[in-house]
Amino acid sequence: MSLVRRATTEDAEEVLRLRQVMIDALPGGDASTAWHAEALPSLRRKLGEADGDFAAFVVDHPDRPGALGALVVGTVDYRIGKAGNPHGVAGYVFSVATDPQARRRGYARACMDELLAWFRERGAGQVMLTASQDAESLYVSLGFVHKPDPTMILKL
Repeated sequence: MSLVRRATTEDAEEVLRLRQVMIDALPGGDASTAWHAEALPSLRRKLGEADGDFAAFVVDHPDRPGALGALVVGTVDYRIGKAGNPHGVAGYVFSVATDPQARRRGYARACMDELLAWFRERGAGQVMLTASQDAESLYVSLGFVHKPDPTMILKL
């Protein structure tokens, strides 16, 4: 029996809590949680779409009933095909987080394994993510490699 399960609408508040754990650990992360209430309805809707382009896999916290111990979230989208991914289906991993009291138990790896299987089922030819220094060794062990990508962002 796997510890990992697909997150449900009932997990939405805990998903946001763990997302904030991840945000708080990033350089320049914004510790504000005021946005959680506004984000909750959209997140619940996405968690309720079993066959959509969004999935979250979680492990229940081993010591706190009702809390999550780990979280991995990803989306699938279409990009024009290219060599190595001619069909253009791409996965993107984000919000990988483990509760500080549940770390070093393999939960993030188990969740990543489930998410990667989900991507494969949807025909993703590549999976992208942004790695923190702390998590880089996990991703390398799963086969991820660095890409010289001049990524930029514009906030609208």
